[in-house]
Amino acid sequence: MTVMSNEEFAKRMMLLAKPASEFKPTAYYDSDGDCIEFLAKPDPFYEERIDDLVTVYYSQKTGEVIGSLIKGVSKLAKRLAERLPGFMITIEDRRIRLEHLFLAGMWLQTSEPQAIHVLAYKKLAEIAERTSVEVSAELCGAA
Repeated sequence: MTVMSNEEFAKRMMLLAKPASEFKPTAYYDSDGDCIEFLAKPDPFYEERIDDLVTVYYSQKTGEVIGSLIKGVSKLAKRLAERLPGFMITIEDRRIRLEHLFLAGMWLQTSEPQAIHVLAYKKLAEIAERTSVEVSAELCGAA
């Protein structure tokens, strides 16, 4: 179970309270928690933590992946800069496309390509690419 502040809870509820026709896939960086929450659909969801960085959100209606929570974002950005120097090339206008974070997280994995958490990273990258969600590189310590 994920613990969140009252402010985080209120933000999440406001996103979910919008009519589906008004919902826009979004990601926001929470500096207090050093995390990025990504929602591609406004469905009610359940969570599954796949590793020390990512918790995947699954639709309660369909079971499909609809978002995630990435924790320790500034630490991840530093780790990526050290192990994958080319990652910094993907930052444009101080914005990071969210799929790049998921792909880089997948590339850091040491598991087999068919491992469930590797496949979850791949699916999140596909959803983030399809929705074109970005976050500020400055906010997550990558710029």
